[in-house]
Amino acid sequence: MGVVFVKPAGSTNKEPFAKEPDQVLEQLMDRFGAIVLRTAYFYTGDRHLAEDISQDVFLRAYRKWTSFRGDSSVQTWLTTITINICRDKMGVRMFTERPTDPIHMDRGRTVSVEDEAIERMEKSEVLRHLLSLPLPYQEVIYLYYYLELSTREIAQATSSPEGTVRNRLHRAREALAREMKKEE
Repeated sequence: MGVVFVKPAGSTNKEPFAKEPDQVLEQLMDRFGAIVLRTAYFYTGDRHLAEDISQDVFLRAYRKWTSFRGDSSVQTWLTTITINICRDKMGVRMFTERPTDPIHMDRGRTVSVEDEAIERMEKSEVLRHLLSLPLPYQEVIYLYYYLELSTREIAQATSSPEGTVRNRLHRAREALAREMKKEE
C-alpha cells in the first residue's frame, strides 16, 4: 500500500498522505499531534483539556478530510480547527484563568516528549512575558513565532484580515519589548 502523493480536493500542496482515511489520520496525528496539543494547551492552560481538544481536532479532521480544499497547508487547517474548538470550549474564560495543571503535581512518573516540550514552554521567560499581554497579542505572537505561520496563514486560522494580523504582530512585538525592559 505505501505512501502516495494524494492531494485533497483543490490542493496545491503536494504533501505525502496515504489513500486510506485511517492511514491519513495516523499520518496527521504523527506529523501534527504535538503542534495541535501545544496549541490547545496554549489556549486553555490545562493539559487534560488540551488532550481532549486534540482528540476532537483529529476526529473533525478525519471526518472532513475529503472536503479539505487545500486552500491552506494542512498545518494551517489543523491550527484553525484547534483554535475554533478551543474558543468554543473556553468561551469567555479563555486567557482569563490559568487552571492548575494536575500533571505538575505528580513528579514521580515518566515524562513524555510532549510533557517536556510543554514544560519548557512554560519555563520560557519570553512566554511568561507573552502571557502578560492582551489576548490578541498573545495569539499572534504564538502563531507566528512558535508555530511559524505566516501572517496570511494566521489571518486564515483566526478569521481576521491580514492587515489586522500584521498590525497586531507589530504592536505585540513592541509591547513584549516593553514588558521585557520593565524587568531589566
